[in-house]
Amino acid sequence: MKRYFIHRLLLLLPTLFGALTLVFALIHLIPGDPVEIMLGETATSADKQELRRNLGLDQPLLTQYQSFLTNFAAGNLGKSLYEQASVSKIVAARLPATLELALCAMIAALLIAFPLATLAAVNRGRWLDRGALLFSLFGLSLPNFWLGPLLMLVFSIQLGWTPVSGRGGLGQLLRPALTLGLGMAAILTRILRASLLQTMHEDFVRTARAKGLAETQVWLKHTLRHALLSTITIMSLQFGALLAGSLITETIFSWPGIGRLTVQAIQTRDYPLVQGCVLVIAVAYLLVNFVTDLLYKLADPRVSYEK
Repeated sequence: MKRYFIHRLLLLLPTLFGALTLVFALIHLIPGDPVEIMLGETATSADKQELRRNLGLDQPLLTQYQSFLTNFAAGNLGKSLYEQASVSKIVAARLPATLELALCAMIAALLIAFPLATLAAVNRGRWLDRGALLFSLFGLSLPNFWLGPLLMLVFSIQLGWTPVSGRGGLGQLLRPALTLGLGMAAILTRILRASLLQTMHEDFVRTARAKGLAETQVWLKHTLRHALLSTITIMSLQFGALLAGSLITETIFSWPGIGRLTVQAIQTRDYPLVQGCVLVIAVAYLLVNFVTDLLYKLADPRVSYEK
């Protein structure tokens, strides 16, 4: 396990370097002058030159790239142009809200998908199986920008159970969590059902039954555990999708997280803050994939550092 951990950690470093390079390129190499966008066409040349110097945009691109990597290693993501505060502090203040929303959305998806997929696999071809497939079809078909306002209309305006927007109690958390988690639950239901159907006919499952193990033990200890590998992969990929989808969901529900902060930074042309938000999302995605590699080893000890 130690060698496997070190091997995956060494693979993480060049991937992180590539992500940093890509974020830098997207921000600095896109068409248009960010200084003119921020100040407008009526700004004087002196004001433009001063802002360009403050941002370091008057330096060669390679020098800007080196400064970017050095500042990132030191935990310095620059200074917000709009709020005149450290980008690191602004992002750190918003990050807990996004993590809370993403984790609750994942928990909601797991609570829906695991029992539903298991019931569908056990009752293959019956009405429970067809109902689970129908649910997954609807879950994949409902976009966040439609489901979010629908939940808001039903639970906040029609029933009056929760406030319309903002971060607060469980009711305010449940609506955006369901908005993000329903699509993930639909995908997990399909993937886990297919994995269970494939695994339940393996030789080691038949051997477990032949030994006289209870059906519950066969499903939990052998069938479900072996089927978790593909599910863990989808979960890691979908967690990144949760972070990306939070831009829309957090904006709809006025949730004070990284997603809403990114939209606000784009609207105010706050380039350092946009870059900081994108960096945090990219790094979080990489860390989730790193943890996923470790979960592979825990779920299936046959996984080695060479695979």
